[in-house]
Amino acid sequence: MVPVMPNVRRRTLLGAAAAATLAACDSGPDYPPGPLRIASGGVGGVYYTYAEGMAAVYRDALPGLRPTVLTTPASVENLRLVAAGTAEIGFTTADAASDAYTGAAPFSAPLPVQALGRIYENYLHLVVRVDRGINDVAELRGRRVSVGAPASGTELFATRLLPLAGLNIARDVRAERLAPDIAADAVATGRLDAMFFSGGIPTGAIASLTRHTAIALVELGSYVPRLRSLYGEVYVERTIPVSAYGLAVPTPTVGVANYLVVSRAMDAQVGYAVVRALFEHRDQLAAMHPAGSRLDRGSAVNTLPLPLHPGAVRYYREAKV
Repeated sequence: MVPVMPNVRRRTLLGAAAAATLAACDSGPDYPPGPLRIASGGVGGVYYTYAEGMAAVYRDALPGLRPTVLTTPASVENLRLVAAGTAEIGFTTADAASDAYTGAAPFSAPLPVQALGRIYENYLHLVVRVDRGINDVAELRGRRVSVGAPASGTELFATRLLPLAGLNIARDVRAERLAPDIAADAVATGRLDAMFFSGGIPTGAIASLTRHTAIALVELGSYVPRLRSLYGEVYVERTIPVSAYGLAVPTPTVGVANYLVVSRAMDAQVGYAVVRALFEHRDQLAAMHPAGSRLDRGSAVNTLPLPLHPGAVRYYREAKV
């Protein structure tokens, strides 16, 4: 004779089994929920556009995380924001990251930051109005020039380049510190003669400027050997192609890598999840800006001197990089 289970006990066991089944099917993300503030750059720059693409990816792919894009001066300030816990992820250039890691100027002490990966390269732009007759960095003497927003990678680069052309940024140029979209507007109206900008190509603010203002890019590539001798191998020779802005000739210039950085204290599971989502949705990033198509696992691990975050290390090992 088969024993009959009492109805109450039977319903209890069935309910527990159903709950266990649901939990197995939908255990939720294996990372803690929370804000995911992305420190980008100014509107009109590639950092901002790229960060908007990242936020869209994370909203779709990482439930529980709340991505928002912060408009900032960019590289130097982003490192400070990440170290202070005011942002979870930041865009920065390799030269600024190296200074932050070692505590060199413009930082007063080493910052506790690590890298998620190298993402693409910045090209250093010196944009001039054609009607100003500026053909070399030295000819910026006495001119009105934007050297980038305060605490930006552009400002860091301009302060390093101008002395190599015999110019003191405080005395020899009429320097203004403007975000790229504001600087481009000032060049368009003639209030500025030139602007520096460190960014991916094409940069929206400069592309828009070419549609209604006659501009040229000044050659900067000849400064690479001296920059490398003073500041290390973060600077490389690159060329801005004609296709970037529809100008008449390609322009030799200076290149510097971009990193995504996080605090050393970021949860390892969050670090793993955000890196994995980037690579799994690379096409979505590329649709936002061509720089997204340059995301590559092989080069992403090259973030010296910054160590990779443990979550990023796990992802790259699983991907057999």
